[in-house]
This record gives sequence, C-alpha cells and structure tokens, in this order.
Amino acid sequence: MADDKKFYSKPFIVFCWLIAAVGGLMFGYDIGISGGVTAMDDFLLKFFPAVYAKKRFAREDNYCKFDDQRVQLFTSSPRCTCLEFFRVKGVALNAAANNLIMLIVGRILLGFGVGFGNEAVPVFLSEIAPLNYRGAVNILFQLFVTIGILCANLVNFFVSKYHPWGWRLALGLAGVPAFMLFLGSFVIPDTPTSLIERGQLQNGRRILQKIRRTEEIDNEYDQIVHASELAHQVTNPFKKLAQPSSRPPLVIGMLMQVFQQFTGINAIMFYAPVLFQTVGFKNDASLLSSVIIGLVNVFSTLVSIKTVDKFGRRALLLQACCQMFITQTVIGIILLSDLKTTGSLGHVEAIVVVLLVCLFVMSFAWSWGPLGWLIPSETFPLETRTTGFAFAVSSNMFFTFVIAQAFLSMMCHMRATIFFFFAAWILVMGLFVVFFLPETKNVPIDDMNERVWKQHWFWKKYMDCDHDENGHKVPNQIHP
Repeated sequence: MADDKKFYSKPFIVFCWLIAAVGGLMFGYDIGISGGVTAMDDFLLKFFPAVYAKKRFAREDNYCKFDDQRVQLFTSSPRCTCLEFFRVKGVALNAAANNLIMLIVGRILLGFGVGFGNEAVPVFLSEIAPLNYRGAVNILFQLFVTIGILCANLVNFFVSKYHPWGWRLALGLAGVPAFMLFLGSFVIPDTPTSLIERGQLQNGRRILQKIRRTEEIDNEYDQIVHASELAHQVTNPFKKLAQPSSRPPLVIGMLMQVFQQFTGINAIMFYAPVLFQTVGFKNDASLLSSVIIGLVNVFSTLVSIKTVDKFGRRALLLQACCQMFITQTVIGIILLSDLKTTGSLGHVEAIVVVLLVCLFVMSFAWSWGPLGWLIPSETFPLETRTTGFAFAVSSNMFFTFVIAQAFLSMMCHMRATIFFFFAAWILVMGLFVVFFLPETKNVPIDDMNERVWKQHWFWKKYMDCDHDENGHKVPNQIHP
C-alpha cells in the first residue's frame, strides 16, 4: 500500500475507484444470473417441475408459460433484504441447494451483501472523487453493474451446456466479486469526509492531500470540516430528514431510484432469456441475445462516463426518456399485433424486437442507470448523507423486488400492453426531470443547498426554515 508516500500515485487512486466499484459487479452479476438460470431446463426440472412441464410439453400461452410466483420469488428475494459474510453464505447455499427452501434462503442472505454494497459504494465514490470528475467516477459503480450483467450472461450461455449441474456453477461464481471486494477493502483508504466526521482531522487532511496529489487542499478541507461540524449538531438524522430542508434531496433521491425501476430495465435484464424465448428464440439463442444486450449495456455506460460531466445530468436523462419511450412503445405495438397466445414471432419481427431492446438498454445505460445512483449520492448534506442515501437504496431494492416479483404475472395478464405500462412511466419521468430536477454538474456536494435547492423555483420554499420539537418554525441553522 502507498500510505507512507507523500501522495498516492495516479494508478493507485484509479485502483481504489475500481476496487470500490466491484460492489456494482456483485449487483450486476446477481441481476444477470437470475433470468439465465430460470431459463435452464435442468434448474426448472429440479425446483419448478410444473413450470418445466408447461414450457416443454404444453401448448401454453406465450405470455404465461413462465408465470409462477416461486420462480419470481427466486429472482426477487435478494431485493427484500439487501455484509460480505452474508453474501458468501448465500452463494454457498445457492450453489449447493437441493430444495426450494435452501434456494430462497440463500438468495435472501445474498441480498444482505448486495444491499450493503449498493449503499456504501456510490457514497464512497462521490466523496473520494475530485469535483470535476465526480460524475464519471461515481458512474464506475454502474459500469461494474453492467459488466456484472455481461459476465452473468456469458456464464449462463456457457454453463447451460453442462448438464445437470451448470446452474450450480452459475450461482456459485457469484462469490468471486464478493471475495475481490473483501480483499480490496484491506487496501483502499477511508474517505477524508468519513475520517473528519469521526474526529480524525489530521488523518483526514493527510488522506485528502494524498488523493488530490497536492498540498493545496485548504478550501476543500475547510468545506468538509465545516460540513462535519454542522453534521455533529444533528443528533437524530432521521428527525432531520423529516424537516422541510431535507425534503428536496430525500424526495429526489427516492424518486430517482423508483423511476429507475419503472423504466422496466430490470424486468428486461432479469428475464431477457425468458423474454426472447417468448418471442420465438430457442434456449441457446435467447441466452446469446442476452450476451449481446450485455455488451450494449457496458459500452453505453462508457458513453455516460465520458459525457456526464460535460453535458450534465438533465440532458442525458431527457434524451434517454425520449429514446426509451419510443422503443418500449414500438415493442408493445409489435408484440400486440404479431405475437399471439401460441406460436412465435416471425424471424424478422424477432430480430427487430432484439434491436429495439438493445436501443432501450443503450439509452438507459447512459442515463437513468448510472444517474439513478449518482444524483442521490451527491445531493444529500453530510449530516443526513448516510441515512438519506439508505432511504434511496431501500426504495431501489423494494421496487426492484416488486417488479421482479410481479413482471412475469404482469406479462401473463397484461400481455404486450405491459410495455405501454412502462412507456407511460417513462413519460412521467421525463416531466419530472423537466420541472423538478435541478442540474448538479460541477456543484460541490456541501454547496448543494445554497447553489441548487435555494435557487430552484419549487424546492426553495422548503429551505427557509425547519421546525423545533414543539412544531414551531425556526430558521434553518444547519445550512445558513
């Protein structure tokens, strides 16, 4: 470790960013592996024989042949819990599962590890990143999510050929990113903000100089110290979150996570192999199509890293809303007109659906995917940052659980109109960005109140005063 040197080397700083971002790799692998495993006949035959029979032997409704609450519970169960030892135990139970109870308990334990990583990593990256690269550095988390999804798709494609234990290998490999993050945690430094908040001022100043590679850090250091002093005045962060001045970042942080799920992205990524089987691809072809989508996802996230600090957050979100709305609507129209309850799409129509899904994933990957994590992690003040971001992450996990648990049943009952359902939500999201989401590009985290919320036409009315314990209005002293 380079801790005894005056400054950290640039490669070591980048290494710290990448190690932290491995938390996204865990999340992405879990997202990608679920849908692929549930498309494997060996897995269905062992745990869901009724679903296997419907898929294999019955002339079943195209939209309903995978509709089973237990299949959906397998996919969604990590989201309703969301530490590394929990994840390792969960992986072991999944890989060795001999019955459905072992499988679901393993998934729930795995969810604890994923959830803690999703809360810690984006905040760590936002706090350690330099101001002019904060967006790009934070998006490394989402980049690793997409890499995790791609790795899962590749694993699904290759292990599906190994009968009858391929699915065990796919689930067991989820332990690899957890082990990487565990080892990396012994190497990377704590953030200056965390050290200063815990009273280690000199150590925090030293680490700040090391990661900025300069001794001229007085302005940033003073801002962090001042924010820490104000944070210590807050004895109950939950009560502070209930104050009007905390409402703008809390509402936006939670809605960004909720909207992220109501784009329909995780429904598509969870069940991409199942979806492509529905429109007529065979098992191997559907898994290969998922690999292609995974590649699109990774390379499109790189676009976001390059552009987010140049064009800003709002521009990427609004552009993506237009593209996602069009693709979801057209997919719905094609399936509504051409995919009947039995049979499959024609070859041309099926290829068009895959291309439209790729365009949808592309736009999500450079916008709502990374920015859904970036914006909440950079807008909370220090005194409520951990608690507020925890609320945002919990919103994400809850609605990911809801969508994952409900998608196959929704597809069964709503049929092709499910894509119009997601398109309608995308329209709502676009209007939300236009009217309620301010630009946060190049604004220091601890200046958000003064430079963003107090200047916004809607949110500024919440910034003037808070309430005391008796419910009386008092001036907001935390951010004068």
